[in-house]
Amino acid sequence: MNHIDTLAVHAGREDFAALGVHAPPIDLSTTYPVADLGAGTESFDALVGGAASAANPIYARLHNPTVGRVESALATLEGTEACVAYGSGMAALTAVLMGARSRGGHVLVVRPLYGTSDHLLASGLCGLEAEFVDAGDIAARLRADTALVIIETPANPTLDLIDIRAVVAAAGQVPVLVDSTFATPVLQKPAALGAAYVMHSATKFLGGHGDVIAGIVCCSEQRARPLRTVRAATGGLLHPLGAYLLHRGLPTLALRVERAQANAIELAGRLAAHPAVARVHFPGLGTVRNAHLVGTQMAGPGCLMAIDLRGGYEAAAAVMAKVRLMTPAVSLGSVDTLIQHPAGLTHRVVDPQARLDSGIGPGLLRLSVGIEAVDDLWADLAQALEGVALSAAA
Repeated sequence: MNHIDTLAVHAGREDFAALGVHAPPIDLSTTYPVADLGAGTESFDALVGGAASAANPIYARLHNPTVGRVESALATLEGTEACVAYGSGMAALTAVLMGARSRGGHVLVVRPLYGTSDHLLASGLCGLEAEFVDAGDIAARLRADTALVIIETPANPTLDLIDIRAVVAAAGQVPVLVDSTFATPVLQKPAALGAAYVMHSATKFLGGHGDVIAGIVCCSEQRARPLRTVRAATGGLLHPLGAYLLHRGLPTLALRVERAQANAIELAGRLAAHPAVARVHFPGLGTVRNAHLVGTQMAGPGCLMAIDLRGGYEAAAAVMAKVRLMTPAVSLGSVDTLIQHPAGLTHRVVDPQARLDSGIGPGLLRLSVGIEAVDDLWADLAQALEGVALSAAA
C-alpha cells in the first residue's frame, strides 16, 4: 500500500477494526485515571522524556490518542518514522527552533518564506541568530555553531523553488528543515531528499476546509523525542477536536490537490495573457526560480500562484475589493479560492527592504486556487481585472 491516494485514505486507521469503529474516535479527556501509581509514574517519565506513547496518557498535554492517530497518518504520508503535531504551524516551528538551541546558536534561512516565520526568526525571540542567505551560499556561510538550515519550497509567496537535495548536500552535518506546506506530500517528499525535518502548516491543505489550525513536524523518531518534550513543557499541543478534523480531511487530500492544481494551471495561462498582469509567478509556466524541479523534486506545479499587477498597490486593492466568488482572505489550501495581498497582510511583519528584495512588491497578489469550476473562477477574476486592465493601458 504505497500510492499516496490509498495512504491518505487508510493511514492512521490501523486500530479501527480492534476498536470496532469506522470513523476516527475523539478522545476529549484532559486527564486519565491512575489506578497503579508505579505504572503511572513510569508513563509520566516516558512521556515527559519524549516517548510517542505510554501505557497511561496521564494528562492530555503529554499525550492524546486522537492526536497520536493523525500523527501516525502524516508520518506515513511523508515517509518518516514520526510526526509531532502542534496547535499551529508557528508552534511547530518554535519547537524545532527551541530544540536547535542545544546544537548551537546560529541558523541559516533562505528567503522568502512565510511572513510570520521570517518575523520569528529575525526577531531572535527563540534565542537564535538567524542569518538570511541565498540557497547557493549555504555552504560558505556555515559556522561551527550553525544548528539548522531553514528553507520553504515552494516559497511563500513568490513560488520560487529550492533544490532540496542540493541544500542538504551544502548543509553537510547540519540538519535541514523544509517547510513543505505549499507542496503537500502529494507533490513533494523532502525527507526522501535528505531533509531532517518536514514542516507543514496543517491548517492549509492537510486540513483542507478552513476549520482547523494545526502544525506538524515529520522526522526521525530520534529527532521527534525532544520535540515532544518541548511540546509537553510549553503546552503547544493540538486539541483532539482539531486532530479529528485534520484526520477527517486527509482521505480527500490527493483529490483536492489534483483538482486545484488543474484549475491553477488553466488560470495561470489565462492570467499570463491578460493586459493587467505584468507577471504570473507559477512553477508550471517556468516563471519562477528553479522551475525545472517540477517533474523531478515536485510531481506537479501546485495550486498556488502570485500575480504582479501593472497598476501596483491600487490595482491590487481594487481586485481584492471586486472579487465576488473568490474570498479576499489570508491562508491557503482550502477547497475554496482565496486571494490576498502579501505586502499588506501575511508579509507585513517582514522588513520592508527584505520584502522588496524577495520580490514581494505592492502590486503582488497571491492566489490559493480551490476546487471550484475553473470557468467560474476565471469569470470572477476577469471582471475584477476589467477596470485594472483599462487603467493599466491608459
